[in-house]
Parts: sequence; structure tokens; C-alpha cells
Amino acid sequence: MFGSELITNSVESPKQKGPAIVPFITAGYPDKDSFLDLLTALAKTADVIEIGVPFSDPMADGVTIQRSSHAAIESGVTLKWILEQLKTLNIKTPIVLMSYLNPLYVYGYDQLVKASLEAGIDGFIIPDLPIEEGEEIREALSQAKLAMIQLVTPATPENRIKTIAKHSSGFLYAVTVKGVTGGNDGLPEEVAGYLETVKASSNIPVCAGFGVRSKADVELLEPYVDGIIVGSALVEAIEQKINATDFLNTLRA
Repeated sequence: MFGSELITNSVESPKQKGPAIVPFITAGYPDKDSFLDLLTALAKTADVIEIGVPFSDPMADGVTIQRSSHAAIESGVTLKWILEQLKTLNIKTPIVLMSYLNPLYVYGYDQLVKASLEAGIDGFIIPDLPIEEGEEIREALSQAKLAMIQLVTPATPENRIKTIAKHSSGFLYAVTVKGVTGGNDGLPEEVAGYLETVKASSNIPVCAGFGVRSKADVELLEPYVDGIIVGSALVEAIEQKINATDFLNTLRA
């Protein structure tokens, strides 16, 4: 089992009770030398790991992930570097790359698929790729059984949620807030109804992300989704020298 099937299974059957936990980290941050050690540590608790490919204009990300992305670029982290590093990693936890389209397009889809299979990557999240323009890369990933995880938001009409879910694999990413990642305003009151609509529209697992910072947020979302994605709060914890695995365990407590 690998690729989209492995991701789906890991979300549906998490390592511990409760929703699956999907941590996000920026590749090579806070430093390149500890990147693989951090992934190995996260794999002990995480059900799926999302790795961000640094990009110069991460328009869906808030200041925390923007900061980490810019720092990683300054230190020389590239898509090629990430793929080469992951070849040496030996973990069973599924890995998803979150990348804006441009680095993937420049790399070349055929070469990307080949390198991803060699590196043990199981799927991709491409936040700036509209469903109408993604057929070419979806087909390339599908033939290799790699997941194409796509996003819906509270502003997405119900009929469009169904269309996006139909063309997604691995899991469907339900953004919980309007805006960028890492907000401190908490989750909106209407999130429950929105997630119920997303869940009813999808034949694959649904994972919720953006704005998840605490155990209370996980408890709020748990009845409506299969998994929880945590990004900015984890990056901030790592910056504060908090053990990443310990932080994830506080979300499960």
C-alpha cells in the first residue's frame, strides 16, 4: 500500500484514538541539518506529515509560515534538495508535499512523479491550482497512484465542494477560516455547519486545517472531520524549542 491509498488508510485508522493528526513543517526549517531528525520524530506521533516547499510568495500562508519559508529559501532549500533528502529517510508515515504550482511546473511533471516515487512521497497539496486547470498534473499523479489533495473553504459553494471532492484523493482539505494560515482569532462559530456540508459531499476522508492551535480546537473539530492539520502553531512551537512530538501529543490529550 502506498500513495493515495496509504494516506486514506492512515487518516481513517490513526495511530491513537481520536482524529488523525497531520502536522505541517516547512522543509529545512529551522535548519537544514535537523530536517530529517525532525521528520523522524514527528513520524512517531503523526498519522500523515505535510512538508511545505518554500516559496517566495506563499499567498495562502500567514506570517509564521511566510517567515519560515523565506528563511528556508535563504538557507538554500529547494524542491530538488527536499527530494534528495527524503530519499534517505526511512519512515512508514505517509508524506505529503505542499507546494505552490510554480516549483512543480518548472521541475516538470514527469520528472516530479519519478523523483517523488523514489523519495517515498505519497501525495501533493497545491493551494494555488484551480480545479479547472489541474487536469494535467492530476492525471500524472493519478497514474502513479499519488494523491492529489485539494482544498475547499467556507466560501466554496456546496456544488463546487462536491466537484473538488470528486477530483481529490488521499483526503479532502477543509480550510476552516477565511483568510490565511496562522490566525489567532479562533475558529468561527459557523465552522460546524460548514464541515458537515464538506463531510457529506466527500467520499474520501476530510481533514480540517488553518487556525488549529490547541486541544480545544481539536475537540471542537473532531466530531465533524477525520483528521486535523496543524501548521503555524507547530512551527511556532519548534521556534520556541518545544519538542515537536510533545506538542502534537498535547493536541491529542
